[in-house]
Order: sequence, then C-alpha cells, then structure tokens
Amino acid sequence: MGTRRGVAVLLLAAVLLQTLLPASEAEGLIACYLHARYKAGASSTYKKNGKPAAIQYGTGSIAGYFSEDSVTVGDLVVKDQEFIEATKEPGVTFLVAKFDGILGLGFKEISVGKAVPVWYNMVEQGLISDPVFSFWLNRHADDEGEGGEIIFGGMDPKHYVGEHTYVPVTQKGYWQFDMGDVLVGGKSTGFCAGGCAAIADSGTSLLAGPTAIITEINEKIGAAGVVSQECKTIVSQYGQQILDLLLAETQPKKVCSQLTDTWNIPKAFFHYAVIAARIVLLTSMAHFPIVHLCEHSAGIRSVVDDEPVKSNGLRTDPMCSACEMAVVWMQNQLAQNKTQDLILDYVNQLCNRLPSPMGESAVDCASLGSMPDIEFTIGGKKFALKPEEYILKVGEGAAAQCISGFTAMDIPPPRGPLWILGDVFMGPYHTVFDYGKLRVGFAKAA
Repeated sequence: MGTRRGVAVLLLAAVLLQTLLPASEAEGLIACYLHARYKAGASSTYKKNGKPAAIQYGTGSIAGYFSEDSVTVGDLVVKDQEFIEATKEPGVTFLVAKFDGILGLGFKEISVGKAVPVWYNMVEQGLISDPVFSFWLNRHADDEGEGGEIIFGGMDPKHYVGEHTYVPVTQKGYWQFDMGDVLVGGKSTGFCAGGCAAIADSGTSLLAGPTAIITEINEKIGAAGVVSQECKTIVSQYGQQILDLLLAETQPKKVCSQLTDTWNIPKAFFHYAVIAARIVLLTSMAHFPIVHLCEHSAGIRSVVDDEPVKSNGLRTDPMCSACEMAVVWMQNQLAQNKTQDLILDYVNQLCNRLPSPMGESAVDCASLGSMPDIEFTIGGKKFALKPEEYILKVGEGAAAQCISGFTAMDIPPPRGPLWILGDVFMGPYHTVFDYGKLRVGFAKAA
C-alpha cells in the first residue's frame, strides 16, 4: 500500500467488495497488534477521505473510515483506490486470522459507500487486457508448498484439466448463478431439482447451504453436531399432535394455530425448535412451496417471494416457525405414504445431527472410505466432491480430528435461500470469474 509499499496479507473474497486494512491508530485492538497496519503518514500518494464505514460479515464485523491510496497487487499498481481503514474489529475472527485485511472482488452493486472495487479499477485503468480473474487453491500444500494462485487477466492452463463449464451470472452483487440438483451417493435429494441460487466465494472456508439439506448431507456422512435433547423433547411432545391433525384433514394453515395455546416448552428450548423444524424439509420440498401457516400471521405466502411480508409481530414466534416447517414436511412425507412411526423416528434422528453453535460437525476419520460422494449440478454437469475433498482433517495420528466441510447457513429472502461454494468446492475445481462475459466457470483442478 502506498509509496512505501507496505506488505499486507489479504484474504481474497469473491463476494465482498471493499478492500480493508487495520488503521495505524487502531491501538486499542489486540488484533491490530498481531497484524500489519496501514500507515497513511508514510505514503506520499495517500489521499484523505474520512467517510465512515461499517461492514457486518458472516463471522465478524469492522468499522472505520474510507481513505485513498495506490494498491499494489503483484506487479500491478492500482492508483487512487478507495479502501477502508479499520479502527474497530470486535470479536475473535480478526484476532486469530492469518490475513491482515480483505481484498473484495465482488460487484459494485453491493459496495458499501459506493466505493469502486479494486477489480473494477484494474480494468478501467488498463492494467489487464482480459477482464477475467481465476483461482487455483492447493488443498494439499505442505508448509513450504504453494498454497494457491490468483491470476488477474486470465488463467493458468497448468492448474486445470479439460474445459471449463460456464454458467451466467444471474444477479450482480455476489458472483451468483443457478445450480441444479444436489446428489448424495448418486441419489437425488430433490432439494434443488427445480433450481437453487448459488455463489462461488474464495472468502468462505467451507461449503454452506440451507439447514434442511446440509443436515441431510451430514446425516448421510455420519457427521454429528450438538445432540439437542431439547429438540427431541419438542418433537416428542408435538409431533404426534401435528400428524393427527393432518390425518384428520385439518387445513394446514390452522394446524399451528390450534396448537399455539398448548405451548409449554421453556423459552430456552425455542432456538432448537426452529432449527429442528427447518431440518425436516427434505426431498419433496421442491414440489411443495413452504408457506407461513400461523393463523395470526400476515397471510400465507411462499418463502420464495421476493418481498418480505410485514407481520403484526406474532409471526416471529419461534415455536410458530417450527410448527409451520414441521407441517409442510409432514405433509410431504404423508404424501409419500410414509408411516407415522417412520416420520417421527426420522425427525428424532435429525435432531441428533444438529450442528454445534458455530455450525461445525465432526466425523469419524476412520469412516472416510464408506462415505458417499456429494454432487452438485452446475450448467447441466455434475461436479462431485469425494470424502477426502469435503472432510477437513486437523492433526495427525491419534490426535487427528475430522470436520465436515458442510455447514448450515440460512440466508433470508430476497438474497436467499443461497448456497455458498467456498474453498471446499473451489479447491477441487479451478474457478474462473469472467467479468467481461458475466459468467463463472469451473474445471477440475490440476
């Protein structure tokens, strides 16, 4: 950064916009003592801006102000680049991070403060001839090996095999595209048979998706998170009642309202009720829209509606949300002629697969050989992840731990539901972000 060419290690995030670094005056932050900081006074090309800025990330947040300076990336020097000097970095995310800042590579449509991203300025200043950048992530690098490569202006043929499969960007902001069915062990989950929205993001370590399907995947690979007795208690108390009402041909929209007077679960259990109810939306979800069923909500609507419906406040009750989801799932399972015992038993199995508070789920390292491939349909082609690609192994020998690369993240409309194909996916598949043709491409990494 600047004329003194201070060196900073940046996280390259394909869905974020801003470039940010810790400010020199961020003295009160432990994270800043552990990372390189930007020193405006040491650069003759620094330009004061001062406009305040704040960003909330999935696992952290920052606050600070905008400044302008030259940014050097490899041998490219981007002039008059707006970036954020961070003066507040609460939480542990930036404390433990190995990177000093973030280099956002998303679209300017969601840029904080309408700042022009580095990538746009590279193109506009004529620093690259082809408006494309590509990622190769080496998931098997040792301490001395090359961890990966980003190329601005093209791609390196030695890092991929065959041709890329390209899909058009469907919505500017993130690098978003349409994704098809998700398969587990070659069998369709049906969850995305009608299409799902997905983004490719180098700034996300794992592969994130809606709770319902991620829990099903983790169940199939034997990943166990927090075993919630509270979840199982709720299912045991109200599952049969919901089934009975549906079998009695009670209108779905009235099922939950008939149960709301009987809620007697302590408030501490509500959080788990919501998660459990979301989990049980499985394969037939693609054929039945999820609707808001509570009688006192602001009307029935599909969750895929673009605009949120204003509620009178009762709609947000966690038990109401749990009941709504459970009703839809049980409807679908009854339509498939599943028995009551099988339905309730499967719900209890899913309770055992609840993720821990931070979303991570552990697996038995000795079971990798029996785990299924997980496939994602993109551009009509199936992209498979093998167990050794979607399981992260930490440590060696008896102390080794294996973590599922799949984590649940429910992004609400209008941006969601949304899949995030992070490093777990971009490691096995070389990824091209084509700004000129507004498309994203994937090929087997080499």
